[in-house]
Amino acid sequence: MDDVRNSDALDWAGPAVGLLDLDAFFASVEQLDHPEWRGLPVIVGGSAEHRGVVSTASYEARRYGVHSAMPSATARRLCPDAIWTRGNFARYREVSRSVMDVLCAETPLVEQVSIDEAFFDVTPGRYSRESPIAICRRIQARVAELGVTCSIGLGVNKTVAKIASEREKPRGLTVVFPGTERAFLAPLPVGAMSGVGPATERRLKDLGIRTLGELSRADERALEREFGVLGPRMRVRAAGEERSRVVEAAAPEEVKSVSNERTFDRDLADRDDLVAAVRHIAAMTGRRLRKKGLEGSTVTLKLKFDVSHARTAQRQLPAPTSDERVFGEVAVGLLDELWAPGHRVRLVGVGVSGFGAAAPSQMSLFPEDEGQSARDRSELGRVTDRLRERFGDGVVGYGRELRFRGHTTGTAPMHKDDE
Repeated sequence: MDDVRNSDALDWAGPAVGLLDLDAFFASVEQLDHPEWRGLPVIVGGSAEHRGVVSTASYEARRYGVHSAMPSATARRLCPDAIWTRGNFARYREVSRSVMDVLCAETPLVEQVSIDEAFFDVTPGRYSRESPIAICRRIQARVAELGVTCSIGLGVNKTVAKIASEREKPRGLTVVFPGTERAFLAPLPVGAMSGVGPATERRLKDLGIRTLGELSRADERALEREFGVLGPRMRVRAAGEERSRVVEAAAPEEVKSVSNERTFDRDLADRDDLVAAVRHIAAMTGRRLRKKGLEGSTVTLKLKFDVSHARTAQRQLPAPTSDERVFGEVAVGLLDELWAPGHRVRLVGVGVSGFGAAAPSQMSLFPEDEGQSARDRSELGRVTDRLRERFGDGVVGYGRELRFRGHTTGTAPMHKDDE
């Protein structure tokens, strides 16, 4: 079932959905741009001294047990001779766009789900009469010409394609032929299916369900009692019977949210520090909003107190905006809903959403003065953005930003929602 046969003329009955997953992507780009690093362990991530986290490790580093999301201090102990870099996310996005262009040259149905993953639909007869397997092989060859490699899973739906893409890495092509998906999935642990995290896996084990085959045969009513509507859906996916639709990536106006978050190298316990941190992260979010030409009407504040404990709060804005001086102060106002004196905060995040419809607004007593002030603030933000884009982030800054310069872990999250 995962054997790729040589018969590319094989008739493929039904949908053909692929999942392209770039191999150790960030580290691969670093090795592409630094040929002297090829064949050596490379780790992209934050500082080991400042509670950083591994973003990606090359396969050479993975042989030592290093993996993504691992604390940098642990990774350094496992692989003390690794080459470390904090990463160049602008460069990663550039290479990612080139890879997506390769997919789009084969089919218009490309759904990018992260910077290094995308679903694509190559169902025969829809846009091509060619074998889906041949198309996948050509995609892999064209991606390799860019200097990075990918693994591809091919099946009749997204669940099968996603799991198949992880079976053989790097440079793997795992094909699950139509009609064999149930046999392919049955022996795998339930955690192999996306959406089944550690907590859900434990609850399934409490029900005596450990494999996808057992999940596919489980009592639907029992699953619904335990998991609600998600229970029967998991059962359908585990049986390989999911019906998937690959859709083009959302246009900028359809983006659901834009956010930024940072983990600090020391816990923040003082309210003044927290207020400054919220304003600092809000400024980063505002810059991303303006770059995308978006204005939102809902602000969300996220605080993380330790590795597993986080809280969020949300509030509607008087009117859509991309100005951090507006939504940032609303985020500051949310602080006391989530934090109490004595609590130590590890991570701060600020997000803006609600791009589709304007929020209800309140009439000002001095509309002309207010409008002029808003325009002045908006123009100041755009000028600051242009200066930073041309001369670098350090060319201009506010006090809130200088306060935290050098005090984050260096592990910048890669957002899937709006990249």
